[in-house]
Amino acid sequence: MAKQELKGERNWYAIHTYAGYENAVLRNLKQRIDSLAMDESIFNVIVPTEKKVKIKSGKRVEVEEKIYPGYVLVDMIVDDNSWYVVRNTPRVTGFVGAGVNPVPLEKEEVELLFSKMNKSNNLNLHQIDVELGEVILIADGPFKDLEGKVSDIDQERGKIKILVSMFGRETPVELDFLQVKKL
Repeated sequence: MAKQELKGERNWYAIHTYAGYENAVLRNLKQRIDSLAMDESIFNVIVPTEKKVKIKSGKRVEVEEKIYPGYVLVDMIVDDNSWYVVRNTPRVTGFVGAGVNPVPLEKEEVELLFSKMNKSNNLNLHQIDVELGEVILIADGPFKDLEGKVSDIDQERGKIKILVSMFGRETPVELDFLQVKKL
């Protein structure tokens, strides 16, 4: 039986990798593309990430998270050589698709993914969906698990002032919007 000749047009493909090795696969694949002169059929390799704000040790930290852990995206024309180069890169377990035939990502999926990545780069990180007077729960910090009423919202700084009942009177507490959650 003759080997199937893989030929295709330029598309984005998802390749599955060992979890946690996405950036290593990215570096290895780019190095292989250069050393094997495959830049005529493999054009771009990315690990899709987005920026998120989290609270660590009471401080606000901006972290970059992978959108699809365990996957790397490759912009390429699939032929026998390019398929072989990608498939035999260390820590690549295979293409996403049926059998040995990679299935390209839909154009809409790729556009949505890139808009999500770009949006996270210039994201207004202070999106607060609470209203004045609303009762909320403090989820982090020294006042954790106390309820309070929203008295002030500072959208620009991402801060909320909450009136917490302590020692028989209401005490204002300023918190980061990530430290509270709706009841």
